[in-house]
Amino acid sequence: MTTLALKYRPRLLSDLVGQEGSVKALANALKRAKESGRIHQAYLFAGVRGTGKTSTARILARALNCAEGPTATPCGVCDPCRAAEQPDSSLDIVEIDAASRASVADARALREQVQTRPAFCRYRVYIIDEVHMLSTEAFNALLKVIEEPPPHAIFVLATTELQDVPDTIKSRVQIFPFRLIPVGLIEGRLKHVCEQEGVEAEGNSLRLVAEAGQGSMRDALTILDRVIAAGDGKVLEEAVREQLGIVSAHLVQGVMSALAIGDTAALVEACRELNEQGADWATFWRELVLAFRDRLEQEARAARGPQDLLRWARMLQLLLSRERDLRDSSLPRVVVELALVTAAQLPHLAPLDALVSGAVARSSGPPPASPPPVPSRAPQAAPAPEGPRRVPPAAPQTQAPARAHAPLPPGPPAPPQLRMACSEALRAVPGLRVLGTAPQMATDLRWEPPVLRFRFPGNVRQTLQDLEREQANPHVLAALAAVLPGLRELEIRFDEAQPGAGTERPEDRLRREPGFQDLLRLSGGEVLEIRREG
Repeated sequence: MTTLALKYRPRLLSDLVGQEGSVKALANALKRAKESGRIHQAYLFAGVRGTGKTSTARILARALNCAEGPTATPCGVCDPCRAAEQPDSSLDIVEIDAASRASVADARALREQVQTRPAFCRYRVYIIDEVHMLSTEAFNALLKVIEEPPPHAIFVLATTELQDVPDTIKSRVQIFPFRLIPVGLIEGRLKHVCEQEGVEAEGNSLRLVAEAGQGSMRDALTILDRVIAAGDGKVLEEAVREQLGIVSAHLVQGVMSALAIGDTAALVEACRELNEQGADWATFWRELVLAFRDRLEQEARAARGPQDLLRWARMLQLLLSRERDLRDSSLPRVVVELALVTAAQLPHLAPLDALVSGAVARSSGPPPASPPPVPSRAPQAAPAPEGPRRVPPAAPQTQAPARAHAPLPPGPPAPPQLRMACSEALRAVPGLRVLGTAPQMATDLRWEPPVLRFRFPGNVRQTLQDLEREQANPHVLAALAAVLPGLRELEIRFDEAQPGAGTERPEDRLRREPGFQDLLRLSGGEVLEIRREG
């Protein structure tokens, strides 16, 4: 039984779909050959699988040897044309699979065979498929004969890996690129095939088959053959999705909608449903990324604001960044759930400029009718004319009280318990949440009532300058006293930096940057993790 890919294989240059540039160039070359009697004798067809390279090589052989040729429209009835239909039985069309005949001995045998004149046709055409598989020695053996072939010999090389073909070969052949075939053209060809076969195609089914072909007409026809068999002679959308493992468009759109509104419960439920359906996670991920790409295009065409566009772009970027994790993981469902839950929160993050504007507005708003006195430790001062702008800490009277924490149980607390309790207490101080990382950076942290003693390495002193400056702040003391009853004082010491003790850590340099400190203070953020990319 003949497959659709073989039955509808192109037999004329006009049958080729999606390769208009190469078709036009070859047709013009054949026309000039008819007029002048001269034609180039070495060609290289390069492109992905299923785009018509070998079929075009056979068409070229027929066009050159047709009784009316060379011509771009061979008659199809003369002996050379009929012989080209079955090249394996034609002495003058020699097809070689370089993947299985890649040695230098094979190349030398071919070089000797080339000297033999055609048996019946005008030219003897040598079609070498997957030519990039030849060894370096085999390429060297063929180099001279391709450069100066006998008048009766035509070479057509085909490859999916043009970069692996030596430059010495490329410089001696005419290169014709075979590009991926657009989805619309593949879909049109599939409709034609279905009409010829008397097969009914349902709704969007052929579009799905065309997309699954990924630019390859042969792959698309092979898939069509399979779904026709699965649909009892019909192309049903459900059968296509089942055969290709494609998730329903309704479910993909549901996941997109849940991401847009941050509905994590709906996302987890969608993953459960996908798991029960036995869906291929990589296929689902591809469908979701393509849907996001289409949505981003819609938003851009609708001239949305930059913040809206960036939110969709950031979600799409996150999905793309998890593609490799999905391929490599033995737990793809976990990777998908984690990425979706993370992406769902991105649309709800406040833009940084809004955070900065809001913080500046709060710190520089109109003063109250009776301004309270300012403690001497934090005098009001105008920003310095030079250097990064420093925003003065808010006066204690304007700060909200720290969130209460449960006190630690009586007795000396364990060091990890003490660090955690102090970190949580300091994070609750309005405007000074950045101090929450200080207990974790301490080399020694001791609670000796009524004093909490911090000891830090000398190279982090500039990083912790806020803690030094705010150690007498009553709100800082009150927050710590909530977990350490009886606390009255903080003692902060820094070890002397030892010469040659090593280089400073990147995170310490980052935390020390004045601009970065301003950003943390204005946004109310904190450093959770520092990673070096690349």
